[in-house]
Amino acid sequence: MTSSDDDSHDRSGEPPDHTHEHEGGSHEHNHTHDHDDHEHTQHADRGVDDGSPPLNQEDVAQFSVPEMDCPSCAGKVENSVEKLDGIRRVDPQATTGTLTVSYDGEQTSATAIAERVEKAGYTVEDTGEVTSKYTVPEMDCPSCAGKIENALDRVEGITTYETQPTTGTVVVTYASLRAGESDITSAIERAGYEVTDTTGDDSVPQGTTEERESIWTSPRALKTWISGGFVAIGLLFEFFLTGQNIGIARILGTELLVADVLFLVAVASGGQEILRNGYYSARNLNLDIDFLMSVAILGALVASLAFGEALYFEAATLAFLFSIAELLERYSMDRARNSLRELMDLSPDEAVVKRDGQTETVPVDEVAVGDVVVVKPGEKIPMDGTVVDGESAVNQAPITGESVPVDKTNGDEVYAGTINEEGYLEVEVTSEAGDNTLSRIVELVEDAQSNKTEREQFVERFSAYYTPVVVAFAILTTVASPYVLGTTWPTAVVYGLTLLVLACPCAFVISTPVSVVSGITSAAKNGVLIKGGNHLEAMGAVDIVAFDKTGTLTKGELTVTDVVPLNGNSEEDVLRCARGLEQRSEHPIGEAIVAEAGGAGVAEREIDDFESITGKGVRADLDGTPHFAGKPGLFEELGFDLSHVHATTDGGVVTQTARQMCDRNNCLDLLEETVPELQAEGKTVVLVGTEDELEGIIAVADEIRPEAKRTVTRLKQLGVSRTVMLTGDNERTARAIAEQVGIDEYQAELLPEEKVDAIEDLVGEHNGVAMVGDGINDAPALATATVGVAMGAVGTDTALETADIALMGDDLSKLPYLYELANDANGVIRQNIWSSLAVKAGLAVAVPFGYVPIWLAVLAGDAGMTTAVTGNAMRLSRITPELNTEADMSEDSYE
Repeated sequence: MTSSDDDSHDRSGEPPDHTHEHEGGSHEHNHTHDHDDHEHTQHADRGVDDGSPPLNQEDVAQFSVPEMDCPSCAGKVENSVEKLDGIRRVDPQATTGTLTVSYDGEQTSATAIAERVEKAGYTVEDTGEVTSKYTVPEMDCPSCAGKIENALDRVEGITTYETQPTTGTVVVTYASLRAGESDITSAIERAGYEVTDTTGDDSVPQGTTEERESIWTSPRALKTWISGGFVAIGLLFEFFLTGQNIGIARILGTELLVADVLFLVAVASGGQEILRNGYYSARNLNLDIDFLMSVAILGALVASLAFGEALYFEAATLAFLFSIAELLERYSMDRARNSLRELMDLSPDEAVVKRDGQTETVPVDEVAVGDVVVVKPGEKIPMDGTVVDGESAVNQAPITGESVPVDKTNGDEVYAGTINEEGYLEVEVTSEAGDNTLSRIVELVEDAQSNKTEREQFVERFSAYYTPVVVAFAILTTVASPYVLGTTWPTAVVYGLTLLVLACPCAFVISTPVSVVSGITSAAKNGVLIKGGNHLEAMGAVDIVAFDKTGTLTKGELTVTDVVPLNGNSEEDVLRCARGLEQRSEHPIGEAIVAEAGGAGVAEREIDDFESITGKGVRADLDGTPHFAGKPGLFEELGFDLSHVHATTDGGVVTQTARQMCDRNNCLDLLEETVPELQAEGKTVVLVGTEDELEGIIAVADEIRPEAKRTVTRLKQLGVSRTVMLTGDNERTARAIAEQVGIDEYQAELLPEEKVDAIEDLVGEHNGVAMVGDGINDAPALATATVGVAMGAVGTDTALETADIALMGDDLSKLPYLYELANDANGVIRQNIWSSLAVKAGLAVAVPFGYVPIWLAVLAGDAGMTTAVTGNAMRLSRITPELNTEADMSEDSYE
């Protein structure tokens, strides 16, 4: 493909944001390029006699032309396309707005056909848009990414691309009619980088199976060590063996000493990759560190050979130390990339499948939905699925972050990447390898890098001006130093070369992405999925945390909390009667009572004449005796005096669950004391009895999560200024839950749209508001908040899609961890940006005064800062959630 249309994709005026969009369909392109065979359907020629020479094969391309909606339009398009050589057949369909063209691929191309349609005045809509991911391991800094971006700008048909130096990947979306994978791969390779793997829309990147080459023993590292050896020997002759440092050659009239020759060999060995990359930078018009270092090295050599300034040592030092810097940068970046690779490696590559009564080991890509896989103790579960045979405890920490293995038996869901601890399991696969929970997590983590933080966007805008300014300062210093500061010309040249080394903004450009990658991947390994660096940044700046009640602060399931036996009955008697009455009820309260009785091993009773009393309770005959269960009002209608009820005693002492006694011993006032007290705790009260006797009280509630109070307390300790609960429940229950958990403020009886209004009000009053809910019925409120956090998202597609952040396990205690991680990430990002800027600025200012030797500029200004910011970012992986156990929660409640 030619580059005659490069100006149509000119990006010189844009800040170097690594995600780009190309304008398509609105301008003409005058260059064409062939497409691989797989991009178009190919048909054998069936002997169509159109007067043209017979061909063995013809290409067929279909175009969407929505504006071609009448026979006249179709005629114009057909006439325009037929002007091309090699056209076999043109079939315009005005009714569907499609154009099908058969053509000779040797004489024309789909691109040329699309251009002829545009020349007829109609826009070709790119329906065959493809997204592919290219693995480019050597792209490990913004400078590398810039060269690749410039090369991709010249490829016709690309709509968007994104370079990710932190993961060494390039994601490209392109029109399959105008470009192919080979075009994009060629462009990347022309920029000087090898593409080791390519994955398309429907493929799952599995990584390379080859063992990764050690950075310190790679070919570049070996050349660097050789260069260092020659530099050391050269220094030996230069400063210690001065008597043996004699002239041995002459080039361009300049005498070369032994040390000079050794330094030149060091440049030749260590500078090969630098000059090669500098060539590609120049070729792609990219003012980056490779180009600047190449200019510095060549400038030192030219000054030495042509003008006799003897800067061989400086050139050798640049070549050797910058190669060391590049190796350190690669090592640092690999540390950041490893965190994501660890996520990818959680799922095994193979699975043992039962087929036709036999087991066979196959790649996970070949396992289909409905297959049954066998998982032995100690093995990782290869696919999402449902247990159909066996029992075991499964370690779900890789997905949900849960510290305690979860018991699994028939009918339970299991997830790829989790570990079968002890038993034998057979699992029926419910999703393909590329669509399981772990794959979605990895995909979302990778995509999270696309959502840049505000600081990252600022740094990228700033870097667009930084390099030209420093280069200009280097030129000014070189020219002006002899006149202003009285330095010699050789010293002025060295100052200029030193400033060129400092002109690359790599360290502070990379400072934010590595922090984001470290934070997001660390969170993912602890069961928290953050869907973008912007959400990580926003979570760290949150002032207010708003909670939904049901399913968030509470478990979302009704349970029996109190049983108060009356008039000589036992708890077992009360539960037995209640179970009989509620067994045929479909109300959640009835289901909770039946479950409690069943768990207590209470015997069943014979039930007849069951009747639901709407709005009040239920009635049934138990062993022939009419019984009732329901609201206190039902029993008042039956004639009971609820202000004077005898409590069951044990040895003359009222049982612990009997809350208050009246002046007459063993007597309770249900209306004024017992029932209101239970209701004040957010509980629903059910009375049980016959027509003649009140047998007992049962209290039912949506139980508060044991970690809820500790979570709210910890958030306040970490800096959250205010907590709010938003619920559709009644005022009394909302107040009780808020008091027990320690919530600062609550709003009750809210409809879903009213929750949205409440969040909007909070957002208007404060800088950052996080909303925590289940991600399903709270989706509008989550979307309205500054940050939406969904709980229990594992296996829930809706929660994964709607929330900005998802807590994969049903564990509220991960929220303080998330807040602490986000806070620390923001701190690390600030440290990285300002420290790297300060070091660069300090060194640059000190250069003209002779305080910064060239080796310090390379090691401190480039390699040192890149390594430092990466190491600082990796500290985020040390933050871990607090261990959440029932025992811990109990201890907290007594503090």
